[in-house]
Amino acid sequence: MVKISRIVGCLQLAALVLCFDFSAAQAAPKGPQRIVSLAPAVTEIIYAVGLGDRLVGVTNVCDRPAAARQKPKIGNMANPSLEAIAALKPDLVIVASKENPPELQNRLKTLRIRTHMFKTSSLDDLPTEIRKLGKAIGAAGKASKMAGSIEKALKHSLQLKSATSTVKGRKVMFMVWTNPITLAGPGTIIDDAINDMGMKNIAADSKTPYPRYTLETIMARRPDVIVMGAGTPGMKMNPEPVLHRLRMLEAVKKGRVCYTSDALYRPGPRIAAGIAELEKCLSRQ
Repeated sequence: MVKISRIVGCLQLAALVLCFDFSAAQAAPKGPQRIVSLAPAVTEIIYAVGLGDRLVGVTNVCDRPAAARQKPKIGNMANPSLEAIAALKPDLVIVASKENPPELQNRLKTLRIRTHMFKTSSLDDLPTEIRKLGKAIGAAGKASKMAGSIEKALKHSLQLKSATSTVKGRKVMFMVWTNPITLAGPGTIIDDAINDMGMKNIAADSKTPYPRYTLETIMARRPDVIVMGAGTPGMKMNPEPVLHRLRMLEAVKKGRVCYTSDALYRPGPRIAAGIAELEKCLSRQ
């Protein structure tokens, strides 16, 4: 009987240990605990999925949400400080394919710092990339929900493209800055959104993502709709002088000029809202 009671006691003890280990595993937070973000869009996504407290470093231009401005800085996107990143002892650094230098990921790997590449090659690829990022940081559910809202917005845009409409094929000018005049060109999310809606970006044939245009070139291309973006975050544009000089365009005469926020400037959680905003602008008769 003594032997049997000892066996039972051991089994009970083992069960307690297993329960404790299981509870500890359940309580332990998933994913990396010390994250460095090397792009504003990535920083916005991390905050949007509720993991802002795990960010230990961001770039100088990570300004959304406001809490991101208080995080330790590791330099700019084009030339972040490897020393500053290493000093933060991150267990994951998120690298952005367009914003950061191509060789940066390899340099981080030589320092034995784990990385995740956030690829933003096109608007259509964004939902998949957000899901991948969510999985990498332990927020798969919330990231998938975000991706789903973007997919819904994209589907609506494609429906507009296929529908019979008087606005299809319109020439669009999206101005991101006024002095010098700078437009959204190929390789930008804005250009992708315009194309998805079945319209034409007057700067689509540019050799750079954000080309500078003269007033004369804009007059010659005769955009049907003019969209004035919010400009660089933290700076205010004054579009009136430009619009005054473009007053002979039909778009200006007929009031087909609208103003948007910077929601489409970054491939992050505000994209769905940005698409809806642009759709409203471009549907003006």
